[in-house]
Amino acid sequence: MVLRAPVGGLYRHVVDLTEALGERGHQVGLVMDSLTSDIQTNERLNALDHPPALGVYRTPMPRLFGPGDLTASFVVRRLAKQLDVDVLHGHGAKGGFNARLARIGDRKRVAFYTTHGGVLNYRPGQFLGNVMRWIEARLLPLTDGVIFESAYAQRTFETNIKPVPRLRPVVHNGLDEKEFQTLPESEITYDFAYVGELRAAKGLNYLLDALVGLKRSDGQPVRMIFGGSGPDLHALQQRARELGIHSQLDFVGVRPARQVFAQGGCVVMPSLAESLPYVALEAAAATKPLIATDVGGVKEIFGPTADRLVPAADAEALRKAMQSLLDHPEAALEEAGVRYAFVRDRFSTAKMADEIIATYRAGIAAR
Repeated sequence: MVLRAPVGGLYRHVVDLTEALGERGHQVGLVMDSLTSDIQTNERLNALDHPPALGVYRTPMPRLFGPGDLTASFVVRRLAKQLDVDVLHGHGAKGGFNARLARIGDRKRVAFYTTHGGVLNYRPGQFLGNVMRWIEARLLPLTDGVIFESAYAQRTFETNIKPVPRLRPVVHNGLDEKEFQTLPESEITYDFAYVGELRAAKGLNYLLDALVGLKRSDGQPVRMIFGGSGPDLHALQQRARELGIHSQLDFVGVRPARQVFAQGGCVVMPSLAESLPYVALEAAAATKPLIATDVGGVKEIFGPTADRLVPAADAEALRKAMQSLLDHPEAALEEAGVRYAFVRDRFSTAKMADEIIATYRAGIAAR
């Protein structure tokens, strides 16, 4: 498995897949960026019952393309030969680039790629996005398959880049059995909860604007907890002061999602772009009311409740949805139950792993 930053949903996916493959007797190694991490990076690996049997390797993988990518690709190539691996699986734009570049001239191994959003989040017409899409198209001949985490990702990739000539399955992210448990209402101390990176693409400025003027049934201002870290923390805190709502918010740093969810009456995900976000899956599995924007593959998680999604970058629509939840909490809980049943049947780690293994085998057979 090759990835850049060992944080967020992409890392969660890689760790879950590593554990599931280990349970099934496969040997896995991880190659990831040495420049990035957070408090949960090592915690997630240390908690595995089946840690990466082939080891964990760190090498610099800068966020932007540059000479460091050639170095990282050589590291991946050397390790692939040294460990005699069968499959190189790149996750995210940089992981996918380095995994497939490492495979040039190597007919022994197969290479797969999962986008996890990445290049798909760039709007058509943006210079950097155009460059990224050009690179993706040139890498397809080195790719034995693209494993899409959502139908949205598959559709967007093939529309904006080009059709994938080989294997192209949609394999949804999955959750472990123990995550499908309702959280106790006794722990709720906030009206709303947010979990994720603190950066502009997550739509947090719109969320702050939406919070202004919201009232609970007792007339008191709402309170909200924010779990996560990111480059815009201080800017968000300053914006909250300007809006006069800073005292209503608590930024608690990086914590497990369910721990933060348990403290909020409703989870809010105001993203401007996503593919298939784990936050939405985890909230649904916890039977938590969830307000989310209609971006990426979120519809695929919401299923029969997809009509409840709100437009992205629309503070007023977000405010109305949040106020409606405060005014009608029973309806929100009923909706959460419907969503739980839909996700419970379709999004499991076991199903995810079995489908990915089948894709690996198909790629090896066609080699």
